[in-house]
Amino acid sequence: MSARDRHSIHKHRIAPLRAAMYDFTESGVRAALADLAAPDAMFRLAFPFGDMAGPDAFYDNALAPLFAAIPDLERRDHIVMAGPTPEGADWVGCGGYYTGTFAAPWLDIPATGHVVHMRFHEFYRFEDGRVTEMQALWDIPEVMMQADAWPMVPSLGREWHVPGPATQDGLVPGPWDEARGMATCRHIIDMLEHMKRHPAQGGPEVMEMPRFWHPKMMWYGPAGIGTGRGIEGFRNWHQIPFLQGMPDRGAYVDEIEYHFFGDGEYAGVTGWPDMIQTITHDGWLGIPPVGGRITMRSLDFWRLEDGLIRENWVLVDLLDMYAQIGVDVFGRMRMFNKARPGFDSETGRTLS
Repeated sequence: MSARDRHSIHKHRIAPLRAAMYDFTESGVRAALADLAAPDAMFRLAFPFGDMAGPDAFYDNALAPLFAAIPDLERRDHIVMAGPTPEGADWVGCGGYYTGTFAAPWLDIPATGHVVHMRFHEFYRFEDGRVTEMQALWDIPEVMMQADAWPMVPSLGREWHVPGPATQDGLVPGPWDEARGMATCRHIIDMLEHMKRHPAQGGPEVMEMPRFWHPKMMWYGPAGIGTGRGIEGFRNWHQIPFLQGMPDRGAYVDEIEYHFFGDGEYAGVTGWPDMIQTITHDGWLGIPPVGGRITMRSLDFWRLEDGLIRENWVLVDLLDMYAQIGVDVFGRMRMFNKARPGFDSETGRTLS
């Protein structure tokens, strides 16, 4: 492979970890992580995990408890893409879900004894052939919902097992095509620039959404928001409530950073965080207009079809957002747990 095709090399470097996590064993996953990641690599995970330095810390603090709760744990990727950001960093983006039998409580979420699925978006930054940073969002609220333990408001959109790409080509093969990848990124960046015009510069028409989005688009939001079909579904179940509650969206772009990369018809964006806004006016997700400014972490994938966005996978760290405004989602969930067998009636925590 040429130096220009280093992105195919990076996808190849990720493959052993993906394989080890498909047939999950502690020794196999630890070995794959040690080979892939630099010893001081930073692993950034969704709330409540936070940042961890080194592959052993990532395994011990995040993967080991998940494996203990789901002893037949299996990872399934439906998107693996790569490319450079305009800032010069090289990333691989992986999207899929973890699955298996939910046999023991995890994060005090009650076990169901049934198959469970948890979406993930995991972005890996490469330097000199090794991962030096991972940004990962796991859809923990999705697990709470499957355990009938989601303690917050119902989603406006549809909650379901979000699928992979309709075209089944998300494991993007090499060689990396610079022209196609960059063109896909330009389409996404142009779309987002138009989206930010509303509401500050006018009504929904200033976003020119039909110019960018396929009429049969699917917007796969995180658990807690849900999925919307078509422009109308996206606007009804996500965008309108979001902007009515936080109309200053896009006003603080100088205080955040986000990085786009493209691979064929796919694009990804990293950001930790990549949004800042204030909960005002109508509030959001049942939260009153507390006037608090929040940051949000979002890791997204898009797929183009016939030059338009046909599918958009979005994960947002909603638990971190709630923590910023002083809402303890896990504490409220433990209140639910008090009446369940196997949980302490005073604390709602798992009995040892």
